[in-house]
Amino acid sequence: MSSNATAEAMADDTDSHPTVLLQEYTTARAIPVRTALLVQDASIVRLIREERGRSQAVWNSLVSAFLPEGYPNSVTPDYLPFQMWDTLQGLSTYIRSMLSTQALLGGIGVGETTATVVGATFQWFLRDFTGMLGSILFTLQQGSNLDSSAKQWRLAADLMNDMGMLMDLISPLFPRAFVTLLCLGSLARSVTGVASGATRAALTQHFALRKNAADVSAKEGSQETAATLVGMSMGIVVARLTSGNPVALWVSFLLLTAFHMYANYRAVKSLCLTSLNAERTSILLRAFVSGGKVPNPRQVASQEHVLPQFSTFPWLKGPRLQITLNFGAQISALKLANGWGSFPDLLGQFGKEQYLVTCEGQKIHVVLHKQATTQDCVRAYVHALYLSELLGSRSTTDVTAAEAESLSWMKQHFPAFLASLESSGWATDRILVLTKEWRAEWQQQSKLE
Repeated sequence: MSSNATAEAMADDTDSHPTVLLQEYTTARAIPVRTALLVQDASIVRLIREERGRSQAVWNSLVSAFLPEGYPNSVTPDYLPFQMWDTLQGLSTYIRSMLSTQALLGGIGVGETTATVVGATFQWFLRDFTGMLGSILFTLQQGSNLDSSAKQWRLAADLMNDMGMLMDLISPLFPRAFVTLLCLGSLARSVTGVASGATRAALTQHFALRKNAADVSAKEGSQETAATLVGMSMGIVVARLTSGNPVALWVSFLLLTAFHMYANYRAVKSLCLTSLNAERTSILLRAFVSGGKVPNPRQVASQEHVLPQFSTFPWLKGPRLQITLNFGAQISALKLANGWGSFPDLLGQFGKEQYLVTCEGQKIHVVLHKQATTQDCVRAYVHALYLSELLGSRSTTDVTAAEAESLSWMKQHFPAFLASLESSGWATDRILVLTKEWRAEWQQQSKLE
């Protein structure tokens, strides 16, 4: 029986007021579809099957090619707005790539009788070589930061892609600097390739509520492929319309670039990450110290920077000290204020903790024990962060008093802070910060009361 027939049958017997006892849904497709319901009409219980038309089945199959199985329950709430804006920005990128590639090929000499195959090949080789070298150097310099700042590097990657396309487009206008601009464009896109790929992996893990990262990644690939097909088709049309008209070419490119930047900004702002990193932890700790509770991920997302911050403590601004953090410090390289003779006292202060925190000028060192867990790293970072807030907000830096106060605060308030994080939806199993791979082992003592 069809859905319409079911509705008519139930409407004919209005006096009995049929009661729906059970409804059956299929979740084999991206959007759950009701297939049957059990109704009670007076003393009669009937099972009514709902047959979906061929068009509905085709639509469900089409949707399943682009959305993860079990959507929307299998992904986080920010999945759809991010993917929508990400697809739109990708669409504009593919249209612009046709314009920039057309200009690039013209600069190399395609279509000119004076151009040689060897010359064009050499220029293309330099372009690719520069891009490959740039990707290696960028990975060496910033590869460890991409997990902790996936949201920010995602936007930075697309901005670098814009710069690369701009270099390609203007390169034919400066024949003497053509190769230089060609290599600069390739260098910018190499950053895009590394940062975009790495952050996409981190965001996929965030979206996958049911540990279905492979499915989420596969469907994202389908969305990107569809955007590529549409973008390339539109790009061919735009390239033909603007061919031979530099004004139309530049107007089209700049308008598409402006839209691309806006769509990327909206995509990044829609993200609501629940993992702890340096900036989010600082926002949460400051809110807890001032109000006794922490904001939820959506509230914190609106306060985050949209571009990477290269200072260790970017939230310390104005007249505050420029304090840096050495997390996972090499203990043999430390210079204790009172020499190594004070080390037993330092051990006594931290007792059975799996970390040590000490100050050296405007730098805070965190030494991690060989057996420190990810939860110990969370505790150690919060301790160093609270100490940095104490030192950064005081006009006169009494380091000894600040260290003692931070120890006391951790003992009294950290359990409540951690519980507040968990109740607000934050993942407290680890913290995403740049950690040096130095560890130490010492004889632990009971805490001095």
